[in-house]
Amino acid sequence: MPNALQSAAAFPVTEIDRLDGGSIRLGKPEENPWQLIFVYRGIHCPICRQYLQDLEPKLEEFADMGIEVVAVSADTEAKARKLRADLSLSVPLGYGMDVAQMQALGLYVSDPRSPEETDRPFAEPGLFLVNPEGNLHMVDISNAPFLRPELEKLPSRIKYVLENDYPIRGTHAG
Repeated sequence: MPNALQSAAAFPVTEIDRLDGGSIRLGKPEENPWQLIFVYRGIHCPICRQYLQDLEPKLEEFADMGIEVVAVSADTEAKARKLRADLSLSVPLGYGMDVAQMQALGLYVSDPRSPEETDRPFAEPGLFLVNPEGNLHMVDISNAPFLRPELEKLPSRIKYVLENDYPIRGTHAG
């Protein structure tokens, strides 16, 4: 069972290698005040591939709301490069997440079922919205590729949160 991150708490800043050099700082956006982090299982997952394809046309809408979007996985650099080429992705891709990083983010971690699937442990899907203060505003994690937020409605739902100063939920301490 993963260690769940606490809503409203500081998001653990995590450096992930970025395709084409440098790094992606999860929890510290570079260009926009908000950061939306998509954790995908890897190139081996057809559902993740489709999810990332469906995300592409929404990137501008998120940027217009002041949200930097990134996608990260445990894939190798070569696999991330192939995924980007296969799907013509423009979303910044981070690669090489290790198990300790996955666990620090409260993600479920799976072992490959066979060498044909992949060659290393990988994170199951996660979605994190980090606010300008660096705190976890919203989170959705899953232990399987079949459960994740609907991308069709996600931009409008996040827009509602931003426009209505919707509070961080799930903070009851008792």
